[in-house]
Amino acid sequence: MTRTSKVHPTADVQTSNVGEGTTVWQSVVILAGARIGCDVNLCAHCFVENDVIIGDRVTVKSGVYLWDGVRLGDDVFVGPNVTFTNDKYPRSKVYPQRFHETHVEAEASIGGGAVILPGVTIGRGAMVGAGAVVTRSVPPYAIVTGSPARIVGYVENNAQGKVNFNGAVGGDSDGREGRIDVGVGDVSLHRFTAVQDMRGDLSVGEFLREIPFSPKRYFLVFNVPSEKTRGEHAHFNCHQFLVCVKGSCAVVVDDGVSRSEVLLDSPHVGIYLPPLTWGIQYKYSSDAVLLVFASDYYDPTDYIRDYSEFVEIVKGKAGG
Repeated sequence: MTRTSKVHPTADVQTSNVGEGTTVWQSVVILAGARIGCDVNLCAHCFVENDVIIGDRVTVKSGVYLWDGVRLGDDVFVGPNVTFTNDKYPRSKVYPQRFHETHVEAEASIGGGAVILPGVTIGRGAMVGAGAVVTRSVPPYAIVTGSPARIVGYVENNAQGKVNFNGAVGGDSDGREGRIDVGVGDVSLHRFTAVQDMRGDLSVGEFLREIPFSPKRYFLVFNVPSEKTRGEHAHFNCHQFLVCVKGSCAVVVDDGVSRSEVLLDSPHVGIYLPPLTWGIQYKYSSDAVLLVFASDYYDPTDYIRDYSEFVEIVKGKAGG
């Protein structure tokens, strides 16, 4: 049976592109060019301009104005009084040839009162805190707050949550002391032999015995401002092993299905990232030095830098 949309008598809906099961509440105005998906909930006192696309199962709370160029993916949540913009340098009666497009990708959520500057992309599953001012694009599944908005965490869908060797440890041991399966693909956390001596401390790990590949390359990451994020890519073929030899940083790992976060805060703890693992490093301490061993020489064609492309590649490998 076809489900009809529900439009309140006080709403002004000029478009014919409204999907089944959509509800439009009091005093909503939707212009003729807008495209609205199925099972959308547009709450009272919203305004939708012409060049706007809203996906399926989207919730837009009261007091939100969606200007030309706004694109909301499926299952997006927009909180009350969120402010979208589409012109970086607005002047009265002066219009750009084309307004900036702002993309909110599937499953993302924006808290009440947030301000979204024009032309940014809020990545899949990301969360924007209430009152945040988003001045640049937000990576998939990142949590951002403040003005300007900065990354404070990542949304986790792994039951193990944060994994480490200190205190509660998520994941199951495979029987070998000093190794934990993180619960994301074949990613594993390793603890190496540490020797303390009055002359100085020593930490040692052996390739192929403890680290599951022989390196051809290493690089160091340091002097990273605390608010910056590194990584945000995967590799087709390259294996990596990360050790924070000084200070601390957090590593988010993602296999396209599950995600988890690991804190590297000791020189005798490292994390193994196999190919087709999306990796992100953030929360660098001011003195952090991250050592990365790689199984292959640098090859720019081995990088996957777009998360949506990464997810599709992973799906293709699983299906093939």
